[in-house]
Amino acid sequence: MNYNKLIDYTILKADTTREGVQNVLEEALKHDYASVCINPYWVPLAADVLKGSDVKVCTVIGFPLGANTTNTKVFETKDAIANGAEEVDMVINIGELKAGKYDIVQKDIEAVVEAAKGKALVKVIIETCLLTKEEIEIVSKIVKNSGADFIKTSTGFSTGGATAEDVALMRKHVGENVGVKASGGVRTKELIEAMVEAGANRIGTSNGLY
Repeated sequence: MNYNKLIDYTILKADTTREGVQNVLEEALKHDYASVCINPYWVPLAADVLKGSDVKVCTVIGFPLGANTTNTKVFETKDAIANGAEEVDMVINIGELKAGKYDIVQKDIEAVVEAAKGKALVKVIIETCLLTKEEIEIVSKIVKNSGADFIKTSTGFSTGGATAEDVALMRKHVGENVGVKASGGVRTKELIEAMVEAGANRIGTSNGLY
């Protein structure tokens, strides 16, 4: 199977340079990946380089901790879209989820979904490594009810990344109409295959397939 169109080719480190972003963009075009995921500052560059191609511009919102205010996330989303973003990966308010403030978590997601409506795909990062299995189940249902397009395992900046077990749990509770993105530590074709088998239909990786 050709996995290229499942790949969100990612470069998000703090020391990322313009040259580094340019290289990732060129590789994504060469291999026709689904998207390139970069920090918001680099969205205009990505939009320019990828213009006219089938590779989408993806950026991150409330990244990597998720504890920004909802208004800040909404502004980030609108600004990113204005700069050319076609997909946004937002981080939930993890602390409020763990505190059982599920209404706050859902409203936070819904605000970003509304800001992106009709303009960009929304993926919701839940940071599975910080959650219990019960919390993963709960937040999967919240994401499903929020109207978001995808649920995503990880930022890649916390204590762990994607596991096939967590992907399968997420898929079970979001159903078939919400995408599941596995990211964080997915660095080999074998791991990509395991994530797809578990139910993922998008993969975030800084390694690509080559």
